[in-house]
Amino acid sequence: MIIPSYWARTSDFGWRAGDAVYDHPTPLDQDGTLFRALQSIQTLKDRDFELVVIAVPVAPDIAMQVEAKVAEFLAQARTLGVDARLFGPTHLSKIHQVLAEDGRGGDCDLLELQGYSNIRNLCLFAAHIFGSETAVLIDDDEVFEDADFMTKAREFVGGEHQGRAVSGVAGYYLQADGSYIVTKAHHAWMDHWDPHRQMNLAFEQTIGTEPRLKETNFVFGGNMVVDRSLFTKVPFDPLVTRGEDIDFLMNARMFGFDFFLDNQLSIKHLAPPKTHPVWRQMREDIHRFLYERTKLDSQVAVEGMSHLNPADLAPYPGTFLQGELETKMAAASRLLADEYLAEGDEVGARESAANARIALADVVKVDPFVHLCELQERWSAMMDYTGDPAVRQRLRDILA
Repeated sequence: MIIPSYWARTSDFGWRAGDAVYDHPTPLDQDGTLFRALQSIQTLKDRDFELVVIAVPVAPDIAMQVEAKVAEFLAQARTLGVDARLFGPTHLSKIHQVLAEDGRGGDCDLLELQGYSNIRNLCLFAAHIFGSETAVLIDDDEVFEDADFMTKAREFVGGEHQGRAVSGVAGYYLQADGSYIVTKAHHAWMDHWDPHRQMNLAFEQTIGTEPRLKETNFVFGGNMVVDRSLFTKVPFDPLVTRGEDIDFLMNARMFGFDFFLDNQLSIKHLAPPKTHPVWRQMREDIHRFLYERTKLDSQVAVEGMSHLNPADLAPYPGTFLQGELETKMAAASRLLADEYLAEGDEVGARESAANARIALADVVKVDPFVHLCELQERWSAMMDYTGDPAVRQRLRDILA
């Protein structure tokens, strides 16, 4: 089990240009949600697993403070019988050193500590160097309420379902009210751009129906179970800074790996308020969906890969990977700018207007499909190298 924990500057400093953008990193002068998540592990009947917590700073200059802060929480958790290994910036630096000593310094960019996709890749890598057959990805703003969670998490992954290998299992989030439906106040701009509406439709069709295990087009990064056959072959795409979980599912399907949703595998999601304004989240969505649409559009026939269409991903995310995507996002951004103006927020209005221009003018500067194929080849080779028992032991000792 791997839990990334995201940390920001102290509250009086706030966010600075150049800092990584995460939904709600905990300021260093606050306690956040990590210890609560660790406490909840006591709920689990099956605790026969390695637990790794990744300390994630929003910027390199606070890295040591973040690592020390997370270490304090892990020490407190040990008094409760919850033993976790720390994976922080100093550990990653030592791993990079091992790679460089072995003439594999060119692989260091595959293991980075900034951006959601890179952090998820470190989760997979941590499971790999411990020789685990299964990686269970959890977030620190969640709590376990189901004592049988780990029993269910192990139940299907690595096996077969209706003649197909179960390479990944998606659990799902329960909101604070106990529902899996995400509720958002409606705004006029959502008439053009409302991913949550399509998400909820997908949730009702998949989570809310039988059978228990079924193929899924969505997955949650904070409740994801991945088999070794998949995590040693396919990585998260670092060029995707938001929605990396569903993008990973898309990548997996292109390489012939199937994800299934288990409608009994839930975890309570108690997320703090997001720390970034709506216009910034919108901008990241603009880049993300345009990039992913281009990834689908640029597919070519490659031996061993499957062709994926937006219709294969309906209703979510497929609805947002086709048609007049730019027009919808631009129209929503203009209405959001009007909303900001009405509230007297000139910065929000200006940035939202900029989003409208970005949506209509943004050109994906790389071929996402070629990039994915090259990334997958490099990741697979790196995992083969670090899978050597002697190399793996050297890396494992770093996290001892």
